[in-house]
Amino acid sequence: MSASARPLKYLLGWLIAGTRGGLTRAQIIKSIHDTPQNANQMANALKMDYKTVRYHLEVLEKNRIVTKVGDNYGATYFLSQTLEENYGMFEEILNKIWKK
Repeated sequence: MSASARPLKYLLGWLIAGTRGGLTRAQIIKSIHDTPQNANQMANALKMDYKTVRYHLEVLEKNRIVTKVGDNYGATYFLSQTLEENYGMFEEILNKIWKK
Protein backbone atom coordinates (compact mmCIF):
# COMPACT_ATOMS: atom_id res chain seq x y z
CA MET A 1 0.00 0.00 0.00
CA SER A 2 1.38 3.38 -0.95
CA ALA A 3 1.93 6.05 1.67
CA SER A 4 -0.78 8.19 0.08
CA ALA A 5 -3.36 5.37 0.31
CA ARG A 6 -2.75 4.71 4.01
CA PRO A 7 -4.69 7.77 5.27
CA LEU A 8 -7.61 6.78 3.02
CA LYS A 9 -7.64 3.29 4.49
CA TYR A 10 -7.80 4.68 8.02
CA LEU A 11 -10.49 7.19 7.03
CA LEU A 12 -12.63 4.52 5.38
CA GLY A 13 -12.13 2.20 8.32
CA TRP A 14 -13.34 4.89 10.69
CA LEU A 15 -16.28 6.01 8.50
CA ILE A 16 -17.46 2.45 7.78
CA ALA A 17 -16.41 0.29 10.72
CA GLY A 18 -15.69 2.76 13.48
CA THR A 19 -18.82 4.87 13.70
CA ARG A 20 -22.56 4.48 13.96
CA GLY A 21 -24.11 4.60 10.54
CA GLY A 22 -21.11 2.99 8.89
CA LEU A 23 -23.10 0.28 7.17
CA THR A 24 -25.51 2.90 5.82
CA ARG A 25 -22.55 4.84 4.43
CA ALA A 26 -21.20 1.62 2.89
CA GLN A 27 -24.53 1.00 1.14
CA ILE A 28 -24.50 4.55 -0.19
CA ILE A 29 -20.93 4.20 -1.48
CA LYS A 30 -21.80 0.92 -3.22
CA SER A 31 -24.91 2.48 -4.74
CA ILE A 32 -22.96 5.46 -6.10
CA HIS A 33 -20.27 3.13 -7.41
CA ASP A 34 -22.92 1.26 -9.40
CA THR A 35 -24.64 4.41 -10.69
CA PRO A 36 -24.08 8.08 -9.86
CA GLN A 37 -27.40 9.48 -8.64
CA ASN A 38 -29.06 12.18 -6.60
CA ALA A 39 -30.14 11.80 -2.97
CA ASN A 40 -33.78 11.12 -3.80
CA GLN A 41 -32.90 8.37 -6.27
CA MET A 42 -30.58 6.82 -3.68
CA ALA A 43 -33.19 6.97 -0.93
CA ASN A 44 -35.69 5.18 -3.18
CA ALA A 45 -33.18 2.58 -4.41
CA LEU A 46 -31.93 1.80 -0.88
CA LYS A 47 -35.39 2.09 0.71
CA MET A 48 -34.09 4.63 3.22
CA ASP A 49 -35.39 7.91 4.56
CA TYR A 50 -34.35 10.85 2.35
CA LYS A 51 -33.03 12.87 5.32
CA THR A 52 -30.91 9.91 6.44
CA VAL A 53 -29.36 9.60 2.99
CA ARG A 54 -28.71 13.35 2.87
CA TYR A 55 -27.00 13.30 6.28
CA HIS A 56 -24.68 10.45 5.28
CA LEU A 57 -23.92 12.07 1.93
CA GLU A 58 -22.88 15.23 3.79
CA VAL A 59 -20.55 13.18 6.01
CA LEU A 60 -19.05 11.43 2.98
CA GLU A 61 -18.69 14.69 1.07
CA LYS A 62 -17.07 16.45 4.04
CA ASN A 63 -14.51 13.62 4.19
CA ARG A 64 -13.90 13.76 0.41
CA ILE A 65 -15.25 10.27 -0.24
CA VAL A 66 -17.96 11.52 -2.61
CA THR A 67 -18.30 14.62 -4.73
CA LYS A 68 -21.42 16.26 -6.09
CA VAL A 69 -22.19 17.97 -9.33
CA GLY A 70 -24.97 20.52 -9.30
CA ASP A 71 -26.84 22.18 -6.49
CA ASN A 72 -29.81 21.56 -4.27
CA TYR A 73 -32.33 18.83 -5.01
CA GLY A 74 -30.88 17.64 -8.32
CA ALA A 75 -27.23 17.38 -7.27
CA THR A 76 -25.73 14.14 -8.55
CA TYR A 77 -23.22 12.31 -6.36
CA PHE A 78 -20.12 10.52 -7.62
CA LEU A 79 -17.30 8.71 -5.85
CA SER A 80 -14.23 10.87 -5.44
CA GLN A 81 -11.34 10.18 -7.81
CA THR A 82 -9.29 8.89 -4.87
CA LEU A 83 -11.94 6.37 -3.86
CA GLU A 84 -12.47 5.29 -7.48
CA GLU A 85 -8.75 4.55 -7.71
CA ASN A 86 -8.79 2.66 -4.38
CA TYR A 87 -12.22 1.02 -4.49
CA GLY A 88 -10.64 -2.36 -3.77
CA MET A 89 -9.56 -1.04 -0.38
CA PHE A 90 -13.19 -0.18 0.42
CA GLU A 91 -14.26 -3.69 -0.58
CA GLU A 92 -11.56 -5.20 1.69
CA ILE A 93 -12.88 -3.23 4.65
CA LEU A 94 -16.43 -4.38 3.90
CA ASN A 95 -15.33 -8.01 3.68
CA LYS A 96 -13.61 -7.77 7.07
CA ILE A 97 -16.72 -6.24 8.68
CA TRP A 98 -19.15 -8.74 7.20
CA LYS A 99 -17.00 -11.73 8.19
CA LYS A 100 -17.32 -10.82 11.88
